[in-house]
Amino acid sequence: MKDTRSRLERALSPRTVAVVGDKRANGYLWLRNMSTFTGKVYSVQVDPNEIPGIQELGVPNFPSLKDIPDEIDYVMCAVPRTIAPRIIADCAAKPVGGVALFTSGFAETGEEEGACLQAEIGRIAREAGLPLIGPNCMGLYQPRLGVRQSGEQPAGEGGPVGFISQSGTHAINFAQVGAAQGVRISTSVSIGNAEVLDVPDYLDYLTVDPDTKVIAMYVEGVKDGRRFFESLRRAAEAKPVVVWKGGVTEAGARATASHTGSLATSRAVWDAVVRQAGAIATETMDDTIDALKVLLYTKAGTGTRMGLMAMTGGQSVVITDAFVRAGLDVPLLTAASYEQLAGFFNIIGGSYRNPLDMGGTIGFGGAPQQLERLLQILDNDDNIDAMAMELASGFMARRWQADPSSLDALLDLLVAHKDRSAKPFVTILHPGHVEDITFQARTRVLERGLPAFHSFERASVALARAMTYWRSRVG
Repeated sequence: MKDTRSRLERALSPRTVAVVGDKRANGYLWLRNMSTFTGKVYSVQVDPNEIPGIQELGVPNFPSLKDIPDEIDYVMCAVPRTIAPRIIADCAAKPVGGVALFTSGFAETGEEEGACLQAEIGRIAREAGLPLIGPNCMGLYQPRLGVRQSGEQPAGEGGPVGFISQSGTHAINFAQVGAAQGVRISTSVSIGNAEVLDVPDYLDYLTVDPDTKVIAMYVEGVKDGRRFFESLRRAAEAKPVVVWKGGVTEAGARATASHTGSLATSRAVWDAVVRQAGAIATETMDDTIDALKVLLYTKAGTGTRMGLMAMTGGQSVVITDAFVRAGLDVPLLTAASYEQLAGFFNIIGGSYRNPLDMGGTIGFGGAPQQLERLLQILDNDDNIDAMAMELASGFMARRWQADPSSLDALLDLLVAHKDRSAKPFVTILHPGHVEDITFQARTRVLERGLPAFHSFERASVALARAMTYWRSRVG
């Protein structure tokens, strides 16, 4: 499409926004979503019963796009499907930078009328060179500019993660769940049925976007497999890309067809495409966010030999099982390390073979100098490539709540270790029976630039995926 890139730039970094067809019945959803927008917001509505409510929001209303005395970079359209072709034609005639069509009831229904209407809006947009997002989508989320898909999404500060989603719900949830775990959005696009612009268009945009350091996506299917592969390969060469595929089961494939009208791809074929392109494949939202935490918060490393640190004997066993099941190794340490450990490690109720059963040695957080010695020994050990540490929320959460400075002291020590070490380092904070306190602690850990995971299993799988990606970059 001629000039798509420059016009998509207008749409995804807008200075002016117009909302077409918002109504009181839905609480003026889209105008309220745009209440945090840093630029100018306009409304287009012809129903006289709706206009007073729009005016109460302080938004200027016009009978049509052409009557707005300003260039419009981004349009969110929420009109009935039969009216959609007329609005898309108005967008093309103005011309606007791009339009997202919230309206559903198109090809995803399997009905002839819906398919014909989708083909018509696609034809109008293509002939005009108009970037059309959707239909059947939630459009753009640009937190730095305050353009939102939901009023619950954070606004005002952007992050480093670009997100492409064929599901509006996943786009919204990913932004909110991700933000709570330190994974913040630069630009997110819910693309729905992807009639005109498909995944490769947004991939190409995010690949060169300077604000996007890592790309993630939720994809149910693509129209042009070869084009998708080439865009994915180019993107993965430039920056890490994490691909979460929906509809990998037979039942999921049926749901995919009725959700976005996409054709499903077999799991084996999809995994091969992602692997050959050099991207990271994930299976769930949690998987995706976890992989991003490793990519954003740890130093890159290609070795699989783990140095593990747990607080009790039982935890030492299960952390080892988790990391080995993820395909990582837990070797013995060097003789030099054991010689150093023998001089101070409390072997009553503990073991230092690897994993380090360290609770008795560090006093469950009460002996920071001992913890620092353990970290330095593992960091200097030639048999260890990466490190993972349990922060023992079950034992420590109440102490952190009563004395926040104890958590601050621990984090100071761990941040100093991360800064001086070249090895990947992750932490684990189990939810346990005090999740309210643990959540606050995990937030503090992430604010200090340390990756914090909910379980040994999630940490090990995420780190293994990232290591596979890092090895592919140097291989």
